[in-house]
Amino acid sequence: MSIDDSRPIWVQLVETFRINIVSGTWPPSSKIPSVRELALQAGVNPNTIQRALGELDRQGLTEAERAQGRFVTADQHVIDVTRAELALDATRDHITTVTQLGLSLDRAQELLAEQWTDIERTIREGDAQ
Repeated sequence: MSIDDSRPIWVQLVETFRINIVSGTWPPSSKIPSVRELALQAGVNPNTIQRALGELDRQGLTEAERAQGRFVTADQHVIDVTRAELALDATRDHITTVTQLGLSLDRAQELLAEQWTDIERTIREGDAQ
């Protein structure tokens, strides 16, 4: 994970952890690595990890179970809503950028379709190996 010094680290960790959940890297009901392990992986203070995980708890994406650790929610609806929010944010950012570049909607859609096809092909070829 690369840290952007212009934003709080714990906020960036929340974003990364949310993506881990909605992408299935951390599947529903799975146990999340310990605070200590996550801190070592990210190269940050354990208190920063704890703050990020507390926010995920607040959002309903994780649950802490006393003496057992922290787990991803089993509530697929919460995960689906979060995925939709992340996709909407990314879409808005993309539209803002291409609009500022002066691209038309048609040209932006063409570029998106081309890249979508290229990325899908790359993923398929990676899965075949």
